[in-house]
Amino acid sequence: MNFKDFFHKTWQSMKEIWHKKIIQRSTRISYHILWNIILFFLTVGIVGGFFVAGLGAGYFASLVNDEEIQTEEQMASAIYNYEETSELYFADNVFLSEVSTDLLREEVSLDKVSEHVRNAVIATEDQYFNTHKGIVPKAIMRAIFQEVTNSATQSGGSTLTQQVIKNQILTNEVSFERKAKEMLLAMRLEQFFKKDEILEVYLNIVSFGRNSSGQNIAGVETAAEGIFGVSAEELNLAQSAFIAGLPQSPSYYTPFVNGGGVKDQAGLEPGLNRMKTVLSRMLEAQYITEAQYQEALNYDIVADFKPAEESILEQYPYLMEELKDRSIDILVEVLAEQDGYTAEDLASSDILKEEYRIRANREIGSNGYKIHSTIDKEIYDVFQKIAKEYNNYGRDKLARNENDKNKKPIMIEDPETGEMVQLGDQPVQVGSVLVENKTGKILSFVGGRDFEISQKNHATEVRRQNGSTMKPLAGYGPAMEMGEVQPGSVIADVEKTYAEGYSPGNFSLRFYGLTPVREALYRSHNATAVSVFTKINGPHIVTDYLSKMGFSAITEQEGAYDSLVLGSPTNGITIEENTNAYVTFGNMGNFVDGYMIEKIETKDGEVIYQHESKEVEVFSPQTSYLMIDMLRDVLSRGTGTAAKSNLSNQSVDWAGKTGTTNDFRDTWFVATNPNVTLGSWMGYDYNQQLDKGYNNRNNIFWAKLVNAATEIRPELMAPTKRFESPGGIVSRSFCATSGLLPSDLCSEVGLVQSDIYNANFVPTKQDYSLIKESYATIRGEVVLAGENTPEEFTDGNGVSFNPEWLRDMGYTKLANIKQLTAGKSGTWQNIKYPSEEEVSDDGKAPSAPTSLQINNQRLNWNHSSSNDVVGYRIYRASNPDDKNFQRIGSTSDTSFTVPSSKAVYLVRAVDYFGQESAESKSVIKGDFSEPVPKPEPKPEKQEQKKDKQKTEKEQKPKPKPEESDSDENTDSEDEENDNTTSNEDNESSTNNKEKNKKTE
Repeated sequence: MNFKDFFHKTWQSMKEIWHKKIIQRSTRISYHILWNIILFFLTVGIVGGFFVAGLGAGYFASLVNDEEIQTEEQMASAIYNYEETSELYFADNVFLSEVSTDLLREEVSLDKVSEHVRNAVIATEDQYFNTHKGIVPKAIMRAIFQEVTNSATQSGGSTLTQQVIKNQILTNEVSFERKAKEMLLAMRLEQFFKKDEILEVYLNIVSFGRNSSGQNIAGVETAAEGIFGVSAEELNLAQSAFIAGLPQSPSYYTPFVNGGGVKDQAGLEPGLNRMKTVLSRMLEAQYITEAQYQEALNYDIVADFKPAEESILEQYPYLMEELKDRSIDILVEVLAEQDGYTAEDLASSDILKEEYRIRANREIGSNGYKIHSTIDKEIYDVFQKIAKEYNNYGRDKLARNENDKNKKPIMIEDPETGEMVQLGDQPVQVGSVLVENKTGKILSFVGGRDFEISQKNHATEVRRQNGSTMKPLAGYGPAMEMGEVQPGSVIADVEKTYAEGYSPGNFSLRFYGLTPVREALYRSHNATAVSVFTKINGPHIVTDYLSKMGFSAITEQEGAYDSLVLGSPTNGITIEENTNAYVTFGNMGNFVDGYMIEKIETKDGEVIYQHESKEVEVFSPQTSYLMIDMLRDVLSRGTGTAAKSNLSNQSVDWAGKTGTTNDFRDTWFVATNPNVTLGSWMGYDYNQQLDKGYNNRNNIFWAKLVNAATEIRPELMAPTKRFESPGGIVSRSFCATSGLLPSDLCSEVGLVQSDIYNANFVPTKQDYSLIKESYATIRGEVVLAGENTPEEFTDGNGVSFNPEWLRDMGYTKLANIKQLTAGKSGTWQNIKYPSEEEVSDDGKAPSAPTSLQINNQRLNWNHSSSNDVVGYRIYRASNPDDKNFQRIGSTSDTSFTVPSSKAVYLVRAVDYFGQESAESKSVIKGDFSEPVPKPEPKPEKQEQKKDKQKTEKEQKPKPKPEESDSDENTDSEDEENDNTTSNEDNESSTNNKEKNKKTE
């Protein structure tokens, strides 16, 4: 069968089935069943739809139930509030900048905006803008569906009207309650305002990324000028499309990097692609022709981007941040007070404080305040120049973790890749603050060397330990105020161990003995400062002194820590605090808190804040003047001489103090004159040790700041007046050993000094630290001579410390009492330390010395084993057969220099009570194996013969043998020995001098 026959037969069969109406009957049944099913589900869908719609409407109503219905005037006030940024001023009303320089905005009317921009924004952000009533219904349905299904909410899709509501009336919070209110208010806004009015508001408030300086910008006029350098009405099609595409993701599409300057090609690509999308939508909406579209696509938009420009924030980064933060702190209290809250209320509630901080931050960026600071622009500018150009900071160092035993490098997260990378070399940082004493005005400061490297404000924010600059504040100042010490008080700078084993040492790794407070301060002795502090320490040091001087982070219990006086507060202090504290001395004892905000005005000129300086009495004028006078010596002959020598005006009356912390991590210098106080600090952010010479580097930096400011404000920085004595100050002499009124003996030995005192605390007791008695030495210990102590072993004119005074002062408990005169020269070396113990008489003669030896002309032996020996007598015979030994000298030492001729020697020990020991074994000097020929006699003249006879006569023994033993010293060899003994004393003196020199 062929295909044609097969097709014909099939067709006939189908016709037959159709005519029998088999298909029609089956279709009719299926149709009725299907229709009934569709009708059922349609009915259920309609009913369900109404039900869901009802639920949605009810839910929507519940979300906006508490929203107050705003009037036209209220809405107009809100949407036309373009957040006029507050303005900052230097002192004397010199304009600085807007506060919110991180968000620049300049208002423009719609008729001054290019039509291309308007069309581009509508085509891209809200294609139904000209026809909708504030919302697009499908957006409402989407929101309801998302809520019912609990699906993720979506940002975007809002109309321009809704975006105006969100930015000007509501918040950026992502929630359906906020979204519902946004839609309700958007519909209401459309009732009151025309489309052009709404579009104008939108174009003035929306964010457009960054300008060429890297600052955040808002408003189309600011965007046009900041990106292309033209006004909004001058924008061409391509520029308009680029700007219109930015609001969707300003930071992503912006052509500029954060610090200013155009991005690289990869960074520009997203913004350029977004511009093409905007042009495509403009073409689709028929705002432009195909020819315009192609022309704009081919336009070189990159060539129009502005080159990088330096912003005010870049010029004054530390200052801008500091003034803004301080203004917010002030407004927090102002706004809270307006609402009936007190400063105590804010301090007791972190939630309340945070609430008002948010409000203050918002108001300072939107209410157009005029904020007047105390900063002197010219001085501030020159301070930054010096900080940038100073070439003697020391070397950069790799940032390491100083708390890690292995000193591992610091690791930080790379903001672009998220990977942990090693922080590289870090520079020595610097901070400085200049304060006017009388008012507390902060006239200038140095926040750091480079804001790009470290955004920390080292002048006002960074807390460090302040080293020896704390000594006048916590130690000597309070101690003088309490009458414990005065500049002429003498303190023992010696090794001591305090509570918990604390034993302070000096920078030089040595001690200085009995030292006046004045000297201890200008030389910055640590041991003396701690010794003084232990007399006065306790919580009252913080409450009565340090807190009153503005130290906010030092706790009361730290007032009892011995190390506090050396500048080791647990939480550290700021340079501002340290400098401000020294203002107290400059103001003769009255603290005036430093400040930087003079006043804040509203845009209408109403003053809502005016600073008022208040004085707090901390020290009496007498204590302050005494401290000033001592601190003058720091610059003239102490640790601050490098600062003084580098000042251009040497006549200015400066008084100050240096400071260094453990491991040389910080170096400080703070000084005050009758007008101003200036403090400076150097150190690494990560606490590495400073290189050698750090103290001079900081002192010189301080002097450079002074010199530069003096050129600008000589009447301020270089007052001709000096600190004046307030009265009640007297001059008195004192004994350098005790600080008491000089005794005749103290005057006789030349240890009288003088200083100034608070008249209420002058010394009234006469010195009794020295006595003049005969004394002997037993094995290095000085003892007062007894009645029978041989005079040859005593010093009848010797000066020693009075044992009673030593006991009264507690010096007998020192581990090494001889530290009292350690390193001192002249008269000090002649003062002896008498033993407190009496020498007991055992009634026996001392043991003979042993191990007598001779080396060339030096006779040596070992000490007698007896404990009361005061010296040794040396005897000589002419040869081994001669039994008639003659005494040739005596010494308290265990060695003696003898003549070069041959002889035999022995030694006897002598005790405290005058008893002499048996002979030591003798020692022979020279060779006696061959007889020595006698010289032939020579003719003598008559006169020579008479002299010889006279000499022989004098050598004859005296009647009393014991007297003969003690005085036998007249032959020619004995005279040679006397000379030798004199030379020995000189050698000993020389050796002592060399030893002292080595110790220093």
